[in-house]
Amino acid sequence: MTPRATASTSRPAAGKAAGARLSGIDAARGLALLGMMATHVFPTFESDAQLTPTWVGLVFSGRASALFAVLAGVGLALSTGKRHPLQGPPLWAARRGIALRALVVGAVGLSIGGLEVNIAIILVHYAVLFLCVLPFLGLDAKRLLVLALGWVLVTPAFAFLLRPWLLTAEPALQLDHNPKWEDLSTPAVLLGDLFLTGYYPVLQWIAYLLIGLVIGRLALAAAGAPVLLLAAGSVVAVLAKWLSVVMMEDWGGRAALQASLLNPSYPLESLLQVNLAGVDQTGSAWWLASSAPHSGTTLDLLHTSGVAAAVVGVCLLLGRLARQTGRDVLLPLRGAGAMTLSFYTAHLCVMASLYGQPLPAGWTVEGVYWAQAVAILALGGMFAALAWRGPLEWVAHAANQLGRYRPARVR
Repeated sequence: MTPRATASTSRPAAGKAAGARLSGIDAARGLALLGMMATHVFPTFESDAQLTPTWVGLVFSGRASALFAVLAGVGLALSTGKRHPLQGPPLWAARRGIALRALVVGAVGLSIGGLEVNIAIILVHYAVLFLCVLPFLGLDAKRLLVLALGWVLVTPAFAFLLRPWLLTAEPALQLDHNPKWEDLSTPAVLLGDLFLTGYYPVLQWIAYLLIGLVIGRLALAAAGAPVLLLAAGSVVAVLAKWLSVVMMEDWGGRAALQASLLNPSYPLESLLQVNLAGVDQTGSAWWLASSAPHSGTTLDLLHTSGVAAAVVGVCLLLGRLARQTGRDVLLPLRGAGAMTLSFYTAHLCVMASLYGQPLPAGWTVEGVYWAQAVAILALGGMFAALAWRGPLEWVAHAANQLGRYRPARVR
C-alpha cells in the first residue's frame, strides 16, 4: 500500500545495501499487516463486566495501525529521493504519481466500505493521508522532524477543541460506518469523519507519515541507522507511556475523567489500555493526558511512533543479518509486506464472509487467524521469490507510473 523503491533505482555502489534496507522495510510492513489482522480476528477485551484487556489488545491495539502509517511515510521518502528529496519537475511528477496511487487506494477503500464487518477499514483515510503530505515531499529530514514535532504537539489540542463543534452540528459530522461510495453525496459529513471524528483522524495521523518521511530520509544504509531507530524509538515510547501513567494515576487524571463520565462502573481503566475509539473525549482537558491507543493525543502519537521506529530498526537489523548469512529468512514476511493492499483487502472479504455466522465445525478463532496468516506468508513469499506484484499493487503501480509519465517534447 505504500510506494516501493527498488534496488535497481539505487546508486550502483549502494545497490546491495539498498536491497537489505528495503527487505527490512517490507518485513516491517508485513508485521504491521499481521498485527492489524490480529486485532480484527481476536477479541481485544474479555467478555466480563470490566472489559479486561486481552494480550492482543494490550500488544497490538493502536500500535499495528500506527506502524502501518509510519511505513507509508517511509515508502514515500524512499520513492522521492531517499536522503536527497526530489526537486523541480521530478518532484512534481512524483506527486502526480502518488496522487493517482492514492486515488486507487481510496477507490478500493470506498468499494469495500459497504462490507458487513465489525472492522474499521483504514484505506480511505490512508489515501487522504497520501494526498495531505504531498506538499511536504520536497523537505529534508531536519525540516520534516521540526514539522512532525510541531504537528504532534499542536494538532491533538486543536482536534480536542474542534471536535465538539462537529459532533453537535446538524447533522453531526461523523459517520457510523466505514466510508463508502454513497458517502460522497454528503461531503461535509465524510470529511468531518475522515479528518476529526472518525476512527483514524487524518488531522493527527498526518504526524505518522511525517515521522515516516523523517525515517526514510535518513541514511538507512549506514550501520548505525537501525540502532539509532531502535534506541530512540524505545526511549520515546517508554517516556511517553510513563508520563501518561504519572498524569493519569499520580496526578489524578483518571479519577477526574471517571467522575466526568458520571458512571462509577464505566470500565475506563480497561479502555485507556486498549482503545478509546468511540469514547466521547470531550469536556475535560485530562483526555489530552492519555496515551491510550486511538486517542489521537500527543502522548499516544509519541508512544506509537516510538514503537514504530523501534520495530523498523529491528527489521532493518534482521534484514542486514539475513543478507550477511545468505539466508533470506524474511522472504515470507517481506513478501507479505510488499502486497499489503491485496492481502488487506482479501482479509477483509474473508472476515465479512464470517461476520455474524457461526464458525465451521472444528474451527476456532485461532484457526481463522492462523489460516489467513499462513496463506498470506506463503503467497507473499512465492510472489517475492518470483518478483511479482500483487494484483492491486499492479494497478496502483500502473497509476503511479501514469502520473509520473512525461511525454517527450517534439522538436
